[in-house]
Amino acid sequence: MSASPILITGGAQRLGRHCAERLIDEGHPVIVSYRREREALEALRRRGVVTLQADFDSQAGIEDFLERLKAETSSLRAIVHNASDWAPDVAGPEAGDNFERLFRVHMLAPYLINLGARELLEACSEPMRDIVHMTDFVASKGSRKHAAYAASKAGLENLTLSFAAMYAPSIQVNAIAPAMIMLNEDDDEAYAEKARAKSAMGLIPGPGVIHQSLRYLLDNRYVTGITLPVDGGRHLR
Repeated sequence: MSASPILITGGAQRLGRHCAERLIDEGHPVIVSYRREREALEALRRRGVVTLQADFDSQAGIEDFLERLKAETSSLRAIVHNASDWAPDVAGPEAGDNFERLFRVHMLAPYLINLGARELLEACSEPMRDIVHMTDFVASKGSRKHAAYAASKAGLENLTLSFAAMYAPSIQVNAIAPAMIMLNEDDDEAYAEKARAKSAMGLIPGPGVIHQSLRYLLDNRYVTGITLPVDGGRHLR
């Protein structure tokens, strides 16, 4: 249990929401950022989660979020950079704008938040303080249809190394690189079967494996600068 809250960006849905709920179950105070209002946010608020709207599409939006975060709390136990946008590549004049937006969400926001919130982490009275970057399996493999997404997630993995070196030994900085973890509501069984076949384990495991991986990083005092793959052995295919 932590007295200082854990920040999860993009914590209103899917993996971020699941981790927020499990951390609350374990007694940790949690702050989540969200881009737009969702029904799930009310359920989180009823459980005591602090919710802060954030627009990471611009540097001004990131800096505004940082100011409101500092007004909300004087310390943080950990930052989990989960905010993400699985946007496909586009052709034509919008291609550059698409790439820049993914860069801001996946790289600039974590970069500026890590710099701006360092004082909040160092103010935590506990011996362990963590930053966790949520990257992606495709960061090491590339993607035919999501090249900008894959490149920006690869950049986030590299930021893991830099911040781990900069912030050691007081703050540990690691990454988690998931592959297919959970289905969308409109995914059919044919899609699910194809997705299962991509991993050696033949599973779509659900978000619990990400919470387990996050707990490992939060609990281990001797791990920093690594990317933890959670991909069911896709690299073996």
